Amino acid sequence: MSIVIVNYGLGNLAAIKNMLRKLGHDSVISSDVDVIAGAGKLIIPGVGAFGKGMENIKSMNLLDVLNKKALNEKVPVLGICLGMQLLTSHSEEGNVNGLNWIPLQTKKFVFSQEQKLTIPHMGWTDVEYKPNHWLFEGYTEQPRFYFAHSYYVEYTPAYSVAEAVYGFKFACAIEHENIVGVQFHPEKSHRFGLNLLNNFATK
Repeated sequence: MSIVIVNYGLGNLAAIKNMLRKLGHDSVISSDVDVIAGAGKLIIPGVGAFGKGMENIKSMNLLDVLNKKALNEKVPVLGICLGMQLLTSHSEEGNVNGLNWIPLQTKKFVFSQEQKLTIPHMGWTDVEYKPNHWLFEGYTEQPRFYFAHSYYVEYTPAYSVAEAVYGFKFACAIEHENIVGVQFHPEKSHRFGLNLLNNFATK
């Protein structure tokens, strides 16, 4: 059963497909309910506003099939960037409820003038992950990933499997049962991203 990259109108879809192809994994980009219903694994990418993402998922009639795949059939799911944030219960961006697959909150970066940190957080950042976690297997050096985001998911030990620091510690990878999400862009993170996508594809 194939990996389906869900096309809900937002996200760097072709880059993810290209990375998977480079690794030797077949995938399809689709917004078709029947195609998504037959998926063995789902990738939910995303770039842009949380509210627009949820609006598109609902207006394209994808909510029911996504809930069925993730919550009932429990197929492996990977959310990327906005796709990870959509997995949470709620976002401060537009005060919008998310898919609520992982009971976490998405919050806006707020810094003091003294911290002199710009928003969005953009660029390469080191990631600390739980030892021996399957999503981060195979790294022989400190992994660094490419980030571009103005909102973050709160760090919670129960669901966070990796964290990064930008002003403070935040969750950059989360997991609940069959569902994982990463705040960074593996498709822009060269060998580090290739390794992570391969781990998901072969799980």
